[in-house]
Amino acid sequence: MASNLDRYYAALSDPTRRAVVARLMTGPAPVSELHAPHAMSLPSFLKHLGKLESAGLIRSEKAGRVRTVHIEAVAISEAEAWLKQQRRIWEGRLDRLSALAETMEREDRNG
Repeated sequence: MASNLDRYYAALSDPTRRAVVARLMTGPAPVSELHAPHAMSLPSFLKHLGKLESAGLIRSEKAGRVRTVHIEAVAISEAEAWLKQQRRIWEGRLDRLSALAETMEREDRNG
């Protein structure tokens, strides 16, 4: 899973690619629709889609002249699970830090 996470987060390091993933979370879309809001050439945009696809975050299928792009839910779930795990770890650390600060404050008041 670690190597998958490396690929996922490397692919998501670019704002254009994050915007594509965010849009695809609402449902599949043709490449032309995904490209429309981005001020770049189509070949440049296709490179972004290629990065996302090689990372396993999206897949595309062609029907006639239209290429439709879909999100890969399993990959997104793996990335989300890792983030949730990290959040639990840090929340636990922050809770302990807060408890320590409260203890030190009480000790200062009680002298």
